[in-house]
Amino acid sequence: MHIGIAGAGLLGRLLAFELARAGHSVEVFDPAPGPQAPASGPGTAPYAAGWTAAGMLSPTAELESADEHVFALGLRSLDLWPAIVAALGVPVELHRRGSLLLAHRGDEGAARRVVDLLQHKAPSGHAPQHLDSAALRGLEPDVHGVAHAWLLPHEGQIHTVQAMAALAQAAGAAGARWHWGVAVNRLQAGEIHTPQGVSRFDCVFDVRGTGARPAPTDVAPNEGFTPQVRGVRGEIIWLHAPGVALQRPVRLLHPRHRVYLVPREGGHIVVGASEIESEDRSPISLRSTVELLAAAHSIVPELAEARIVHTETNLRPALPDNLPRVEQRPGLVRINGLFRHGWLIAPALVEQTLKNMAPCSVMESSSPPVIPDLIRESRGDPGHINHRPGPRGMDCGSSPQ
Repeated sequence: MHIGIAGAGLLGRLLAFELARAGHSVEVFDPAPGPQAPASGPGTAPYAAGWTAAGMLSPTAELESADEHVFALGLRSLDLWPAIVAALGVPVELHRRGSLLLAHRGDEGAARRVVDLLQHKAPSGHAPQHLDSAALRGLEPDVHGVAHAWLLPHEGQIHTVQAMAALAQAAGAAGARWHWGVAVNRLQAGEIHTPQGVSRFDCVFDVRGTGARPAPTDVAPNEGFTPQVRGVRGEIIWLHAPGVALQRPVRLLHPRHRVYLVPREGGHIVVGASEIESEDRSPISLRSTVELLAAAHSIVPELAEARIVHTETNLRPALPDNLPRVEQRPGLVRINGLFRHGWLIAPALVEQTLKNMAPCSVMESSSPPVIPDLIRESRGDPGHINHRPGPRGMDCGSSPQ
């Protein structure tokens, strides 16, 4: 089939890679100037949320705010990522060493509530495992000053910047055509409208995230936008700390926020925290910087001499229930609302969506919309999933995943 993709974020790149190597003719449209990581700073144009992410693959930890569907998608994606990375042809850092939950003395109540919730929601074998001080030192010798620790053994991490670049390169090598610097004005079944004209396809994928919302001046019908999507601000700080030997992601459970530290090759550590309900793309605030770095230093004192490489802010695309939504109809597939779970669930969402490609073509089917079974709500409107409200309004920002 001839397939058009609106959006070259994580989903767009995964779709282009999988569809192109399956033999389809693929074209991708995105307003970004090119496939590489964009510059950040005041006045920087919006770019894909996938760049500004720590890349934690944490199905159990995300059960604090997600449901069993996100958990199942996350487990499946953990199994899919190694094969995807192996097929990219260039090195991409990927580990599955588990992650840690940590708490200071005095924060036992807040930590216990989170741990008890995860133990209640996680299936057998995935619940947090309590660690004594000796076990914690054995896993992470550079972590100090915490009174409580738990291991989530089945979790992992991926280097998001490496993976974004590698996916674009591999998809191009497989035959996908990239239309950089081209904004999608609107789209509908079988059509993508840009300033250069109308491109027609057998099937169109709309994976633009917050970009799927219509412009204020857009009065024409636009089947491809998701009106309920909102942006949720995330903030991360890159540190260079070559003397710190952190092996796996760690989260500090605090009464007001969840601060995480994620190691990356080359002595880098990404620091972030929970989300801010705001669509402000301005640089990171003084408050967030002080709170994030103070929390990071409180559990890894050796970070005192780390150098701040740069900071990033971006917007996660979220729907009212903070859960993902997939819609399929003849000639059009829409995926949106990945919120903070993008890197965790994207491979499984793509896999499930492509299994239902048969009714996609405008010319081949008149079937009703199809929702992948793995994320379909068992009651209510079959075009939506899980209308339970998600969490709102944490104090510090975190990486859009």
